[in-house]
Amino acid sequence: MPRWFNTAGPCDPADHYMLPPEERLPGIRDLIDRKAYFVLHAPRQIGKTTSLLTLAQALTREGRYVAILVTMEVGAPFPDDLGAAELAVLAAWRRIAGWQLPSELQPPPFPDAPPGERIGAALGVWAQAAPRPLVVFLDEIDALRDITLISVLRQLRSGYPGRPHGFPHALALVGLRDVRDYKVASGGGDRLGTSSPFNIKVESLTLRNFTRDEVAALYAQHTAETGQSFDSSAVDRAFELTQGQPWLVNALARQLVDVLVKDRAQPITAADVDRAKEILIERQDTHLDSLVERLREPRIRAVIEPMLAGGTLGDVPEDDRRFAVDLGLLRRAAEGGLVIANPIYREIIVRQLASGVRDSLPRIPATWLTPDGRLDADRLLDAFLSFWRQHGEPLLGAAPYHEIAPHLVVMAFLHRVVNGGGTIEREYAIGRGRMDLCVRYAGETLAIELKVWRDGRPDPLAEGLVQLDEYLAGLGLQRGWLILFDQRSGQPPIAERTRREHASTPAGREVVVIRA
Repeated sequence: MPRWFNTAGPCDPADHYMLPPEERLPGIRDLIDRKAYFVLHAPRQIGKTTSLLTLAQALTREGRYVAILVTMEVGAPFPDDLGAAELAVLAAWRRIAGWQLPSELQPPPFPDAPPGERIGAALGVWAQAAPRPLVVFLDEIDALRDITLISVLRQLRSGYPGRPHGFPHALALVGLRDVRDYKVASGGGDRLGTSSPFNIKVESLTLRNFTRDEVAALYAQHTAETGQSFDSSAVDRAFELTQGQPWLVNALARQLVDVLVKDRAQPITAADVDRAKEILIERQDTHLDSLVERLREPRIRAVIEPMLAGGTLGDVPEDDRRFAVDLGLLRRAAEGGLVIANPIYREIIVRQLASGVRDSLPRIPATWLTPDGRLDADRLLDAFLSFWRQHGEPLLGAAPYHEIAPHLVVMAFLHRVVNGGGTIEREYAIGRGRMDLCVRYAGETLAIELKVWRDGRPDPLAEGLVQLDEYLAGLGLQRGWLILFDQRSGQPPIAERTRREHASTPAGREVVVIRA
């Protein structure tokens, strides 16, 4: 039976298409050989568990080490009961060792130590009894909180001088964040803020996304086993949409080969990849759903909201910015600055934020369609103005991000327009001063730019026309919409101030200006 693209739990090379994990962790064997204690942190669903489980199995199989990946997550329900957390963790370790290690390498009975010493004591007797140097990867370490987390870190530091015979030869803390960012509720702060009490770490590593060539290599495994090929353009599109995020790379491929193009004689095209992308965005599987849940957290909102509005971050603490990156929502662009991690996340974020408004929309007759089902931009404009005058003001209150509430209402309306028959592409970033929308429906394309007029600022019309000119040129269009949201204080109601104007870009392209 051919293998498949995995989207649930660690990969197994016997069942799943996967890449050699160590290629994404250069230097990790050197750290282990040097008896290092180190940190591996990276966003969820990027392959940490798969990589270290595979590495542990390889190290054990080679005969130099006893290596194991164990979890700390089972201790999370006991942040204030150290003894209960330790017992839960040690019970999980023994179960895990039962299937990861052969019988002759199983750990000895763990000693009956008092609370606060059980983890260190267990690692100590295990290292002494092991016939080879013991290597331990502690997965989900940052699931622990408060006194339980601090106690475990101190036990590791206390045992460190006894390595390699009286304590693990090498050890890694594995989680979302670096050790200084582990969450605690002591000392008046909400994070550790320092490497202490784990100041024995040699290095902090992270696990990168796949490169374009690695995506091609992963998909080529499916081709080799089934004969079904991926066009070069399909690989390019998959990488563009995912930026190599491993879960997304696998999830796209799974939709493609298991759902959309089951005929193995039929090659996968870029158009197929776009269809698979829409399925992922609409389904919002567990991994994606857990990310969007973060959008309502104040520190995530403080980063995402100005990004959507095209503004600047202002006085956002470095820890909040780093947290958004550690979650995998954002990445640091090669040319500098924070951007949404990939186009799929970029689409999911705005759809999720607009979902409440979308569900609050009244029934809107599809008067913007021609008799043959095509999009009529003039009719759409009339329908939008009527909708905005009548429903814009009350719907603004349903938007979760106040600064971009008008944007979310417009996008909710447009989503109703394209529902089931078209797409909306969105472009936004820090410092752009705008959001660009590209609506595609039944072969018609409409470009829209959204800008905000705030107190103390000049009329954004001139700047908007220049920016829209560039956007239209990139799309090969000669006309578009410029929507200016007047959010200055003391303005009359939306119904009274909403109007349309006509203007031209510097290059002579036609623009409908909507002052809303």
